[in-house]
Amino acid sequence: MDSWFQVARDFAQEAAKKSQEIAKEAAKLSQEIAAETAKKSKEIAVEATKKADQIKIEASKRADQFKSLAGDISPSITNKSVSSPSHPPEDLEKYGVTDELREFVKGLTLDTFKDFPLDNSVLEENREPKASPKSNVRQDLTKWQERHALIVLSTVPEISRFRYILCPKHMKESKFWKIYFMLVKSHVTPYEMHAMQQLKAAAAEQGRSMRLQDSVGTASSEVELVASNSSTKGKTVSAAENDIDAFLLGDLGSSDGEDSIIWNVSSMRARDA
Repeated sequence: MDSWFQVARDFAQEAAKKSQEIAKEAAKLSQEIAAETAKKSKEIAVEATKKADQIKIEASKRADQFKSLAGDISPSITNKSVSSPSHPPEDLEKYGVTDELREFVKGLTLDTFKDFPLDNSVLEENREPKASPKSNVRQDLTKWQERHALIVLSTVPEISRFRYILCPKHMKESKFWKIYFMLVKSHVTPYEMHAMQQLKAAAAEQGRSMRLQDSVGTASSEVELVASNSSTKGKTVSAAENDIDAFLLGDLGSSDGEDSIIWNVSSMRARDA
């Protein structure tokens, strides 16, 4: 009996010992799994971060490509709506869009416009400019400048691209064109001055023509008045002559007959004598 209890106790102790060993082994394994999981999680997080950075960089590159492509395409689409696709050589010459101007514009950059030292007082003169109803070029330009700008937008790709990128994100339309005309002043001023002189000459010629027409009209009115007066005077003289004839000849239908005629003639001779 005692031996049986001893065997049972030994078995229980052995089982307890095994349970402790299994528990320790399980705890150790659990710790190892947790550590491995944490390690894997960190690796996954680092890998995900790297992937995200790569995607971000790639997206940024693609955005720049699309922006560049849009800068090349969109202005050309816009320009078709504001001007004709081609211009006669005489218009290009008249509005100063020359080969020299194109070569000069090729040397300009976006920073040329962004960093241009434009006095704010210049912009205050046209704080609220409006767009022309026939185009999207600002109305604060002169007629000659507006036409020049339309031709430039359709024939000089650099200016079209600069305007598309800069307006209105970086500057207003009015500021862009003020900077542009200041930059190209030496190239376009002679053509603008020549156009102004032609306009003044045409206006003077029109004024002379209008004054001449007024003079001719006045002279015609005077001639008509003289003719009218002459006609009235002629009628008056004719009427007087008729009265004299009636007086001299008398009334042929009267009862006095010849006596009346002789009396009238005698009276006239007496007055003449």
